Amino acid sequence: MGEHHGVAVSAEGFGLKGPRGWAFRGIDITAEPGSLIAVEGPSGSGRTCLLLALSGRMKPSEGHATVGSFRLPKQMSAVRRISAPAHVPGVTDLDPALTVGEHLLERALLQRRFGGSLRGLLRPRGDRVTEARLRIDTALTAAGLDRETLPKGSRTSVRDLERLEALRLSVALALIGRPRLLAVDDLDLKLSDAERAEAWALLRSLAESGTTVVAVCSEAPEDAVVVSTGPKPEPETAAEQRHNDKNTETRENDNKEKETADALAETGLA
Repeated sequence: MGEHHGVAVSAEGFGLKGPRGWAFRGIDITAEPGSLIAVEGPSGSGRTCLLLALSGRMKPSEGHATVGSFRLPKQMSAVRRISAPAHVPGVTDLDPALTVGEHLLERALLQRRFGGSLRGLLRPRGDRVTEARLRIDTALTAAGLDRETLPKGSRTSVRDLERLEALRLSVALALIGRPRLLAVDDLDLKLSDAERAEAWALLRSLAESGTTVVAVCSEAPEDAVVVSTGPKPEPETAAEQRHNDKNTETRENDNKEKETADALAETGLA
């Protein structure tokens, strides 16, 4: 990732109103370049919308944020160029029928077409393929995905990946574009405690190597810059809370899918 370094992220009174009212509101952030930022809150509390807004993919309704030297909402397209989303349902879905190798090659070639210079495109094909392979290898190493350990190596279908492997692949695909801000959704969704620890270790290593990382989670690690989207909780006993969480989880998942779909339809991403 050498020449690319992370960006500082700040936000003041940042809010986004969707067709169903406020997705999130009153968000303040101060994070140095290379920070690990955790967007914590219950599912359905606007976490994904905040993630997409910070990476320039959804337009906020009030307040402002800065990502590096770019200001949101004014410079959304500039922020999109230096950021990459990963693991976002409905935005970065992996194709279960494609293999790991096909996903990686497609991304590396697309990246060069849209992110590369004209001079890059005019280089001999051999050089371009070599460069694509190098980008892929660098991204896989950073994401901690070793193709040799997969059932069929690069020819393993996405549908045959474990949850954590699929997360690593999604992160690797985002890293091919060498983003300065990596935005990861649903980091701890359906992961065991051990897998969750590994997922955070991965993001921590990316932040330490300089990339600023924003990750949506239900529970943030202590060393992260924590941004909360949930309503300020009213005190209730832990037992009550567990019981209520179980009941609302299903409902929230439905809401979240609707919310993200609405939001994406608004931004024309869907």
